[in-house]
Amino acid sequence: MKMFETIAFYFFAILTLSMALVVITTTNILYAITALASSMVFISAFFFLLDAEFLGVVQITVYVGAVIVMYAFGMMFFNSAAEVIERKQSPKILCVLSFGVALLLTLILSAPSIGENLSKQVNSNAIDAQIPNIKAIGYVLFTNYLIPFEAAALMLLVAMVGGIATGIQKIHGKNHTHFIKESL
Repeated sequence: MKMFETIAFYFFAILTLSMALVVITTTNILYAITALASSMVFISAFFFLLDAEFLGVVQITVYVGAVIVMYAFGMMFFNSAAEVIERKQSPKILCVLSFGVALLLTLILSAPSIGENLSKQVNSNAIDAQIPNIKAIGYVLFTNYLIPFEAAALMLLVAMVGGIATGIQKIHGKNHTHFIKESL
């Protein structure tokens, strides 16, 4: 493992564990859900460190999307706005923390390019990279598994239309299926 990857691993491990600790210790449901979404994003960083970009994007899309839906339900069912007591925070602390996070992110994001340039200078006989992970997954998905992929997309579409139709009926208390049939 390279030095950058080791530092990034420990950095994201600390962030993930701290967000998980916030999830189990806070009493405010919205803070807990926000910390859960943050921990899911930090978990996806491990996939990116392992060069599994597709899994990292799926982690963000699926799990963080599900947590956002949970956040919406939390806002609807719990009146947590009444529990929130606003307190004034020092702008100096916010400025220092923002600067520190920006500096750390700059170092983390620029370290691979610096290391890559150094490795090119040291080893001029670099081996060509293989097919990228995402390209290989896309090729297999759209050649060998095209029919199951399209079937899954169709089932998701039907579930979405059914959910919207059920929601409209429950909101208005009427049968609005004729509206849906006309719009299709």
